[in-house]
Formats: sequence, structure tokens, C-alpha cells
Amino acid sequence: MNWYLFLLRTSAGKKMLMAFTGLCMLAFVSVHLLGNLMAFGGADAFNGYAAKLHSLSPFFELFNIGLFVITTIHVCLGVLLYFENRYARTEQYEVAADPGGRTLGSDTMPYTGAAILFFVIIHLFKFTFADKSETPIYDLMAATFSSFSWTVFYIAGMAVVGIHLSHGFWSLFQTFGLHHPDHTPLVEQLGLGLSIAIGVGFSLVPVYLLIFI
Repeated sequence: MNWYLFLLRTSAGKKMLMAFTGLCMLAFVSVHLLGNLMAFGGADAFNGYAAKLHSLSPFFELFNIGLFVITTIHVCLGVLLYFENRYARTEQYEVAADPGGRTLGSDTMPYTGAAILFFVIIHLFKFTFADKSETPIYDLMAATFSSFSWTVFYIAGMAVVGIHLSHGFWSLFQTFGLHHPDHTPLVEQLGLGLSIAIGVGFSLVPVYLLIFI
């Protein structure tokens, strides 16, 4: 079987492709977090960082296109696998038995994924697509997070990202056959730690801007 037929026509292939795109998005989010933390250096540091990124054009635009493609594939595969799993069920149970090993992240993956997509769309229109010709990005962020409601919305979004990631990280290892009973607890702990670090890290910036700027 050709590799692309395996990826697109089998459940295992779709899961592997989804895991790979998820890993790419995790790498982006981690780097994006490091960039966001530049806000603690003040307006000049953060605006300089943003200007440096845009100076890398056209590579910056190509990167964004690639990220959009990867995200679209991940979302489409998530929707497809969700409905395939629903249709694969031959019986519906009135009371779900506890299979063990279930977590908030594993039980809510489709829903947190949908919530993250909504959050990302709002984030793009609020910051990425906003007219920054007269208002530097740092000032735009400071003005946005001077609102308590926007700060709470952002923190809630990051909490959802953390919940989604807490299971997604472990699932990635399982999908590629890298799980082992001796290593699973460590992987779960790493996933939990990473999800907390990313959720808290991103949330620190709006809280800082709300309180101190």
C-alpha cells in the first residue's frame, strides 16, 4: 500500500498524520510562548521582536502558510476521526462504564479542540489581522488586556489549550507506538507539566499587562 493511501484511507494512518501535525503545532506554540514572554522586556523589546519576525519576509509568510495548512489538516482529521468513531459504535450505552485511565483531557478532546479553534480565530482577528500601521503590537496588547473580560477570556482559552495538550502529548506517543507500561507514567507527567507550563506561560502576559501596564 502506498504511504499516502495508508495515511488517508486507514484510521491508523489518519491518527499518525494527526499526531504529526499536532507535534508541529506544539513546536510552534512553544516557540510562540518564548516570543510572547518578550512582553516582560517592555514595548521596545516586544515591538523589536515583532519587527524582526516580519523582516524575515518572504520566509515569514511561507511559514504562516505552512502553519495554516498543518492546522487545517489537523482540524479536518480531528473532525473526520470523531465522526468515524461515532459511526463505528454498534451499541449506545445509557451508562458509560469507567474503562480506567480516563482523564478530563481524553474525555473532552473533540470539544476542547473546537473551543481552541474558536479561540484561535478570535485571536487572529484581534491581533494578527489587526491594523498595526499606527498602533504597535505591544500597545494593542496592552489596550486589549487592560480589559478584565478580555484577560479572563484569554486565560480561559489557555486553560482549554492546556487540557487538550495534556492528553494530546500522551496520545502522540501511543499513536507512534512509543508507549510502554514502564514509561507511560513519565509521559503522562511530562504531558501534564508541559500543558501547565504552556497554559500558565501564555496567561502570565495578559495578567502582567492588566495589573502593571
